[in-house]
Amino acid sequence: QVQLVESGGGLVQAGGSLRLSCAVSGRTFSTYTMGWFRQAQGKEREFVVAISWSGSTYYADSVKGRFTISRDNAKNTVYLQMNSLKPEDTAVYYCAADQDSHWRGSYYYTKSDRYDYWGKGTQVTVSS
Repeated sequence: QVQLVESGGGLVQAGGSLRLSCAVSGRTFSTYTMGWFRQAQGKEREFVVAISWSGSTYYADSVKGRFTISRDNAKNTVYLQMNSLKPEDTAVYYCAADQDSHWRGSYYYTKSDRYDYWGKGTQVTVSS
């Protein structure tokens, strides 16, 4: 069973930075497409960013230029560096994994039902 554990969330002032981590169990992490989603209170879960096994990335317009996704296949970990944070970035951030190694195009991974495994989330709160 693949498990995902997020960490690194917290409270930060607007304009600040946080780095989220997602540790993934499983021997084939290097072939997974990984994604980050977020869900603000009272709102639907929304796509943030995805990264393929080869490092191709796709960002939501709302975070482009501020957030950076990366992965370390040796550590079975994916990271989300979040800079210039805004109060509207406040949400629970979830890490997700698609175990199919075939890259299906960027738009495919913006949908939460494309992913096979999910973490429990980490809270990010940005104060104004």
